[in-house]
Amino acid sequence: MTHRLRLVELDFAATAPVRLVFTADLAARPSTVFRSLAVELGSMPSWFRAVASATPTGGGTGRVVRLRGGVVFQETILAHDPDTRYAYRVDETNAPGVTAMVEDWALSPAGSGTKVRWTMAVDGTAPYLFAMRLARPGVGRSFRDAMRRLDLRLTPARHPSPGTGR
Repeated sequence: MTHRLRLVELDFAATAPVRLVFTADLAARPSTVFRSLAVELGSMPSWFRAVASATPTGGGTGRVVRLRGGVVFQETILAHDPDTRYAYRVDETNAPGVTAMVEDWALSPAGSGTKVRWTMAVDGTAPYLFAMRLARPGVGRSFRDAMRRLDLRLTPARHPSPGTGR
C-alpha cells in the first residue's frame, strides 16, 4: 500500500532530521555523470545495484524508482541543472515510516573528473529515523559500490579488465 509523503522543497536537503551525505570522485566529466543520473534513467540498475528500475514520468518532471526488495518511490524532480545538480522529492512510497524524503546529487569538477556528493534527507516516525541512522554504513557502502560501477561504465579505458595485464 502506498502512502503520500509531505511535499517538501529542495531546502529540506539541508534541514531534514536525518541527512546521509556521501561523496566520491569519478574519472568522468560532470556532463557525462549528469547524463547517467538524470537522462539515462534506464541505465541506473546496471550501476546502482539497489535499483531494480527507474522510469521517467510526467514528460520528465518525475520518475518512478523500484528498488530490489519491492520498495517503490514516485518522485518529482526538484532540480535538473545540467552538469551540476539533480534532485528529487519522494511524493509517494510503500516504505513504512517515512514522511518526507529528498535526494540531492551535486556534481563539481575535480581535476579532469567529477566529485559527486549525494545527500539523502529524510523525516519519519521515531523508529524510521532510528533505523535510517543505523543504516548509514550500509547506505554508504551501497553508494560507494554504485559510484565504482558508474565510474567503470563511464570510463572503461581507465579501468583494465581483470586478467588483461593492462
